[in-house]
Amino acid sequence: MVAETQRRELRRYRSWALASGFADGVRDARFMELIQQLGSSPYHSAPPISLLVDGAQAFDTVLKDLATAQEEILLETYILRDDRIGTQVQTALIAAAKRGVRVAVLADALGSAETAESFWEMFEVEGVTVRRFHRFWHMPFDALHRDHRKIIVIDRTTAFTGGMNIGEEYGSSIRAHSDGGWRDTFMRIEGSVALELAAVFAEGWDRANGPPLPGLEYVSWSDGIVVPPLGTVQALGAQALRARIKRRVGLHHDRNRGRRVKRVEETPSEKLSDGDRAVLVLDSRPGRGQREIIATVAALVSGARQRLWITTPYFAPPTGALQLLIRSARRGVDVRLLLPGPKTDVPLARHAAHGAYSVLLENGVRLFEYQAATLHSKTVVVDGFASVIGSSNLDFRSLWLNAECNLLLFDDVCAAELEQAFLVDLNGSLEVTTADWSKRTISHRIHDLIARGLRAAL
Repeated sequence: MVAETQRRELRRYRSWALASGFADGVRDARFMELIQQLGSSPYHSAPPISLLVDGAQAFDTVLKDLATAQEEILLETYILRDDRIGTQVQTALIAAAKRGVRVAVLADALGSAETAESFWEMFEVEGVTVRRFHRFWHMPFDALHRDHRKIIVIDRTTAFTGGMNIGEEYGSSIRAHSDGGWRDTFMRIEGSVALELAAVFAEGWDRANGPPLPGLEYVSWSDGIVVPPLGTVQALGAQALRARIKRRVGLHHDRNRGRRVKRVEETPSEKLSDGDRAVLVLDSRPGRGQREIIATVAALVSGARQRLWITTPYFAPPTGALQLLIRSARRGVDVRLLLPGPKTDVPLARHAAHGAYSVLLENGVRLFEYQAATLHSKTVVVDGFASVIGSSNLDFRSLWLNAECNLLLFDDVCAAELEQAFLVDLNGSLEVTTADWSKRTISHRIHDLIARGLRAAL
């Protein structure tokens, strides 16, 4: 493990440069060492992974596993609806609690704001412990900081994570989009990585004042808040205003709950044999992990040698990220972005992505817009070997304001499945060409320009 000063140097300046110099890119043995040096989680050896790209299949699998839980279920999500899918999950969780399983549910207060109060009360009456993350009247000065993670951990041996919230639109089959289903990706994984995902859950649970979970070491939220880049903070003015009001009214939230356990530094990577599947947790929240994730994504982009395929529903990265994508395309890498089409839940975010189309198209990046359904999947696959599946979008909110969780996998089999899913999605997409893009209306261009300028506020 490198010294902290060296790690900061890697994060801020050199991850992309070092990765670009590896002859075999992400397949180079030095690439995995670089990712470890960025300060990320330890590597785990992973058994075969179940990639769940169909919502109905994903929730059928989740419900079956919930029914087998013997000791503990931890569920963390941004949206938990009280609709058909949400009620099915609630029923399974209550049934587990009645047979003596410890069940903890953490849902974001804003994301789940439309869920009826009676739904949460039913959990508590039936023995399920529930917390809602950053309820406004509890933490008004942290309203911008949301819990966007999607994690389910069963008995600390089996886990699910990805982009799927719990609601009917996420649980609909991708084979029948007439019901308003969304295209998303979830995954099921077993092994020691499940224990680390439980520790990630415990961090948010601690922040939401949940009761202690036995036997878990985690990084307490008390480690503080990282201030985003200066230019953005000046534009928003939120951090300075919050600090000023706190000083005036003498309001200071207690950030000293929980143990300050440095999970990464105290947990060594597993000894992996040649050919082992390696998986690493990329989690972040305000104050921890943000720069590491940015540096890791930069290294993945620069480490691509043949293919770099990215799926994201909200694409509004800084200019530097666009330049990394362009550099890869200019090196001859097949760089493709799969982005939302007209069926989008945030039209302004789509316009923010459109504000970057011209420069990407001019430099060889291929752009596709998904037509078959609302796109919500967040994945990256590089050279048929390295894959990222999780909750993070390529926008300011995910990079700086949200708590997020992703898995980085080094595995040919998982990457091949993800590439196949990407190609299937392209069949339901339209490619954006330079010729077509030049024909868009003046009104469209103006909306793109404004949205791109507002990308840090989306």
